[in-house]
Amino acid sequence: MNMDILEGQWKEIRGKVQQKWGDLTDDELDQINGRRTELEGVLQKKYGYTKERVANEVDDFIRSL
Repeated sequence: MNMDILEGQWKEIRGKVQQKWGDLTDDELDQINGRRTELEGVLQKKYGYTKERVANEVDDFIRSL
């Protein structure tokens, strides 16, 4: 999925993001607002993922959409 589509369809996708990463709050999802770099940063901070792991997880998530 193109990242522009992720940003454009964020309202529909954010529920799936919250299902996958259930510890994310509504405020964090608002902050992310469909931006990949924001999502990766929040996941690194919240879950302690390495940069490589978070990139792989986000790639896998996007492919699953």
